[in-house]
Amino acid sequence: MTDERRILVLDEGTTSTRAILYSARGEVLGCAQEELTQYYPAPGLVEHDAAEIWERTLRCARAMVAQAGGAGRIAGIGVTNQRETVVAWDRSTGKPLTRAIVWQDRRTEERCRELRDAGHEAAIQQATGLLLDPYFSASKMEWILRNVPEARALGSRLAFGTVESWLVWNLTGGLHVSDVTNASRTSLFPLEGASWDEGLCDLFGVPLSALPEVVPSAGAFGTTRADLLGGAIPVTGLAGDQQAATIGQGCFRAGEAKATLGTGAFILANMGTRPPRSAHRLLGTVLCEVDGVRTFALEGSVFAAGSVVKWLRDSIGLLGTSAESEALARSVPDSGGVVVVPALSGLGAPYWKPDARASIHGLSFATTRAHLVRAALEAMAHVFHDLGHAFAADGAGWQVLRLDGGMSANDWLAQDIADVLGIRCERPVDVETTARGAAILAAIGAGLCPSLDHARTIVAPSAAFEPGMAAQERHGRLVRWREAIGG
Repeated sequence: MTDERRILVLDEGTTSTRAILYSARGEVLGCAQEELTQYYPAPGLVEHDAAEIWERTLRCARAMVAQAGGAGRIAGIGVTNQRETVVAWDRSTGKPLTRAIVWQDRRTEERCRELRDAGHEAAIQQATGLLLDPYFSASKMEWILRNVPEARALGSRLAFGTVESWLVWNLTGGLHVSDVTNASRTSLFPLEGASWDEGLCDLFGVPLSALPEVVPSAGAFGTTRADLLGGAIPVTGLAGDQQAATIGQGCFRAGEAKATLGTGAFILANMGTRPPRSAHRLLGTVLCEVDGVRTFALEGSVFAAGSVVKWLRDSIGLLGTSAESEALARSVPDSGGVVVVPALSGLGAPYWKPDARASIHGLSFATTRAHLVRAALEAMAHVFHDLGHAFAADGAGWQVLRLDGGMSANDWLAQDIADVLGIRCERPVDVETTARGAAILAAIGAGLCPSLDHARTIVAPSAAFEPGMAAQERHGRLVRWREAIGG
């Protein structure tokens, strides 16, 4: 990077939204954050208020623009977002039509099952790299059209978008775009396509007129309304959160892999310029498109990770703070035979059991709070182990796994993952690599950085966790895990 101007990143996650200010050298200069309200109107349903997302993101952005010294000091804005979440709004008013349906939401399970039973999954996977699951955006859009009368009545005024589309629409005063990484998570965008697939849109009943223009991950997409941030600022980088984290971890070469432990856990392996075709229930996705080159990734998605710890804290009352989980896990030598299956939102890869429910096995009178908490954390390594086998079978075995996300700050958990996988795990000093990846893309789009390879200088240094678990102990844990999960 060659410019001392700043990069502003808007990082809109599942539980909070943040604005992070970076120097041209990748130093974090400031951060503003606000929590987002979670709505659970019924079991399996998860919603957000799209208007709240915009209002709180704007407040955070304004705080960082002020800290930067004004809009003129910012070379570009990068946006990264919770993926698959769907917002529907009226183009003429800019108002949301209903609450956003969050990626974790399972309301379309029956519809996805119908489509699977009708034999559509193979064609969808071949085109998009995705499986038929409520996780992805298309069935959410279909549900809105079927259940929100105002959406059906709007005709050409209806706009659909994932969260980056919603934020860019509001920032720019009406630019309706989605980047290739988010588009590749909808089930409507072919991995090698330039735009939406008409056949897939027809299958889900989604009108092409409601969808955004698909753009690369870095470029000059538009500028913000001058009245919002005190001046017009270019929007130059867009990426879904897991792709952004992969870039932020410096996984620029084929074979390099990262695992983000946030609300969910997501492992992506760079697969180069050839679209991956998984035979083991993993997902093919677009990693990024920069300077006309589209790079792909193989992905395993775990629906519940940090949300399990949050559930233990807020719903069950086993923790006062999430940070207590590490001390409790260390306070006992093992889980006392307890195994937690963390299917609070069904099971994602490599099982894909949307109707699975969480369970706790092996309880006895000797079981304590510490055993339960430790077992919940151990579940992450167990799922990762099964994912590792699937990645290896698809030709993308891990030599090193790079960890990031808020949950990875738990040293005990990072070590446990290394122990159960039997490979070295690395964790950067700055575990919030999602925002860093968006900053890299925005810097390229703004002309501050010439390429991804040149961006290696701002990838944070890492600490290493080497495996040290005895083979017998690892085997025992995995046997109990397979019994609990039923396979």
